[in-house]
Amino acid sequence: MGNFQDVFGSGKPVIGMVHLGALPGTPLHDASMGLAGLVAAARADLRALQKAGFDAIMFGNENDRPYEFKVDVASTATMAYVIGQLREEITLPFGVNVLWDPISSVALAAATGARFVREIFTGTYASDMGPWTPDAGAAMRYRGRLGRGDLAMLYNVSAEFADSLDRRPLADRARSAVFSSIPDAVLVSGQITGEAAEMSDLIAVKRALPTTPVLANTGVKHATIGDVLRAADGCVVGSALKVDGHTWNAIDPARADEFMALARAARGGR
Repeated sequence: MGNFQDVFGSGKPVIGMVHLGALPGTPLHDASMGLAGLVAAARADLRALQKAGFDAIMFGNENDRPYEFKVDVASTATMAYVIGQLREEITLPFGVNVLWDPISSVALAAATGARFVREIFTGTYASDMGPWTPDAGAAMRYRGRLGRGDLAMLYNVSAEFADSLDRRPLADRARSAVFSSIPDAVLVSGQITGEAAEMSDLIAVKRALPTTPVLANTGVKHATIGDVLRAADGCVVGSALKVDGHTWNAIDPARADEFMALARAARGGR
């Protein structure tokens, strides 16, 4: 838990997502926006999250559908550029996630000074993108080669857009991942972005990992944040903060403020 505590302290962190616009070279990229448009949209979301009092933020490329296992160098470079343009404005610990590429995620973290990364690092899946076999050993060794032993590794153990070919219960897979791959935290997800993990899965994984931080990764909403923080050690949230609660919209500052007010109440005012 050392890296996790160094980044987030001893509380139950709420991590807000900055979903970057579709990046150059991806099917949904809007060339008319240019890089300036990507930066401006990310800046507005960043400011809303920081003003609302989130504990940390994470930059991700959720708009780069259809996703890839090895992203184009341009995607990682553009994410680094956008974060670099905002770097002096970031007042919270921040993380990165380059979907679905663990090596690029670690590289981006090293380039930008991110404190944590989120990815699918372990398991074997049948997915919308084809057979999925990430390599935690390669990612962890790459972190070491880049001199970022302090980088907190958040392992998503229930991949979105996929079904695990490992038929062991999720809690057993999570426990095995912690033993074999030494993550700093484990994340539990729903089936796709914006859909909640089953509360029973979240509870079972936490029961199996009493000394490892376990976070809800998708679908946490205003109505469920209290239950989630009672069951888990924190959460990642994106869609619930957006205008009309729609994943691809900009963050609604009022929704972000209300969410963090509810989270603080669930944490006893902290």
